[in-house]
Formats: sequence, structure tokens, C-alpha cells
Amino acid sequence: MKSNFYNFCTLLGLFILTSCGNNNTKPTSETQSKTSIDSGFVNGSSCDIKLSSIHFTKSINGADTLAKIHSNEKITFRAGEKSDYFSDPDGKLSNNTAPILLSKIDNTKPFTLTAKVTPEFTEKGLYNAGVLYLYVHDNFYQKFCFEQDERGNHRVVTVRTTGTSDDNNHDVITNPSIYMKISSDTKTVASYYSLDNKNWQMVRLYKNNYPAEFWAGISTQCPVDKGTQSIFEEINLQQKSVLDFRLGI
Repeated sequence: MKSNFYNFCTLLGLFILTSCGNNNTKPTSETQSKTSIDSGFVNGSSCDIKLSSIHFTKSINGADTLAKIHSNEKITFRAGEKSDYFSDPDGKLSNNTAPILLSKIDNTKPFTLTAKVTPEFTEKGLYNAGVLYLYVHDNFYQKFCFEQDERGNHRVVTVRTTGTSDDNNHDVITNPSIYMKISSDTKTVASYYSLDNKNWQMVRLYKNNYPAEFWAGISTQCPVDKGTQSIFEEINLQQKSVLDFRLGI
């Protein structure tokens, strides 16, 4: 009996040691990705900018001091020199200095953020843009831009950041202003633009994996030049989604 008990204890000890050793295995890419989504610096300070169809209560990088609210609820939104939000895969272009105004989202319900956006495009204003945002923290956000590209074209651009940022250039636009929209039915998130606020073109669609509460809002960026501004009009945040995610209506 003692021999059997001794053998049992020996085997149990070996099992425990082996189990402890397995805890030193490297995390999988899936685990690393989840960590980058779940952890990050939540930027910003409280503010109180209330329009008829949206209430901004978070200001990132002094956005509330850079946004001028006009009597018709038009916002002239300035950005300083070399201001951007981008998490470069190799770190060389990473920057989180762009000003952003944000409103809290109840992600257990559908939502739609819409605005008419007119950026200030200049000869030296590479990547100047007016931007719509979905923001959780500095490692987890989406920005939707009307942006100037390397050839001087004005494009619709989407950037989604989950630890690091991707960069997706879409259609070239010749109009000085476009309507931009981000919508979710709690399961899906989609981004659209329109020239007339009637006919919408989808540019990006993905699974809604944002938390129950996060933020949506507007921004101006100026990654290269010495400063710029964008004009935002008809800003509207509704607790409903588009009915047709392909057509955006």
C-alpha cells in the first residue's frame, strides 16, 4: 500500500510540474490581438458641447478649445501642426495627437452618426482630413476620413485600429463636401458616403465587436502641414440603424 501511495504522489508531482511548465508557453497571435483590443490608454477629458442632435461630453487633445460652434450648429474644427491618430505597424508614423470630440454610445442599441464634412485641402496639406470616429481607447478605434492623398486627390479613407492600424483608400471625390455616415444594428458596423445625402455608397463593413459603451464623434487631422480646419454641418447621432446595409438607407 505504501509503495502504491508513493507512486501515486510521484506521478501527481510530475503532473503539477508539467502543468506549471506549460504556463510559460508564448501567447498565440489571437491572444496578443485580444490583449491589444482589451487594454489601452483611454484618452480625453470631460466637456459639455450640446447641439440639437448630438451631445459631446469627451474631448481628446483639447478638441473643445479648437471647435467653434456657430449659431446654425455648424462647427469649424481646427487642428494644429502634425496632428494625427494612427498606430503604425512598424511604429515610425505612430501619432495620437489629433483633437477629437466624442459622444457616448449605447452599443446595446442601434446607432447612426451622420455629418456633412468639408475639409480644408491645400497644396501642402498631405493627409489633411475631416474625420468621423468610433473610439474605445488608443489601441481600439475606427476613423472614417475625407482626406487628401499623396497625389493631391481627395479620397474617402477608412482606418481601423486593433493594436495597429490598417489603411484603406476608397473613392476619389471632386466635390468640396461630402456626407459621411457610420451605422450599426449592434451586430454590424458600416461606413458610407454620399454627395447628396440621398444616395449612399458603402465603403466598409465589419462585425461590431465594440463594448457595450464606447464613443463616437468628429475630428480634424493635419499629419504633415502646419495646421488646418474642417467644417462639420448637419451632425446627427440617432439611436437607430440603416435598414439596408448594402445601400446605406
